[in-house]
Amino acid sequence: MAEQRHEQGDVRERRGVPDPQRPGRHAVLEEARAWEALVTTARRTVADQLVVGTSGNVSVRVGDTVLVTPSGVPYDRLTPDDVTGVDLTGRQVLGTLRPTSELPMHLAVYRTTDAEAIVHTHAVHATAVSTLVTELPRVHYMAGALGGPVRVAPYATYGTQELADNMLTALAGRSGCLLRNHGTLTYGTTLDQAYDRTAQLEWMCRLWLTAASVPGLEPSLLTEEQIAEAGERLRGYGQRD
Repeated sequence: MAEQRHEQGDVRERRGVPDPQRPGRHAVLEEARAWEALVTTARRTVADQLVVGTSGNVSVRVGDTVLVTPSGVPYDRLTPDDVTGVDLTGRQVLGTLRPTSELPMHLAVYRTTDAEAIVHTHAVHATAVSTLVTELPRVHYMAGALGGPVRVAPYATYGTQELADNMLTALAGRSGCLLRNHGTLTYGTTLDQAYDRTAQLEWMCRLWLTAASVPGLEPSLLTEEQIAEAGERLRGYGQRD
């Protein structure tokens, strides 16, 4: 009988079905799927030229565990065995690779918002804008998808609690912000949503820089009310079940 149960457990494992006699198996499978999606998203930031090398970082929350990209490891070298995870206090609970140096920012967002995924990049146009203004000019209504006009968090050394605190202030009521002389941070309920918000933010920054570069002309800007109205409409955008 014991041998039969063992064989059934092996079959379940091969099929990816949680074995009820092995507690935690479902959580392990969920973490494995989340890690795979995280690595895919991290590689996408490089392919789409939002980061260079390992300059950005990505995380996703699975229960009380936060899976994060490790520090200084090229994304194309990451494998399923490189899974890196911490709890909400920052204590490492998965893997042996050191988590991203920007862990304080990620944990601050997870502790204070409903975020399930975070993308941080050093995108060129967004970083350029962060050096010029304290808020991204309201050049396009897609700012409404991030909760309103996008603020710029004051500069602080990377990886510090000061930077995390500055970021939280800039994020108030928003799902994305710019980091002065540094880059971007966006979050969402999924990795795809967090990534899409990053891409939209970079695009808006590029749009403003392009329009503002025309000699003798100033870009027309939307009002906060127009941004807010667009934000309301965007909540119902897309296909419905």
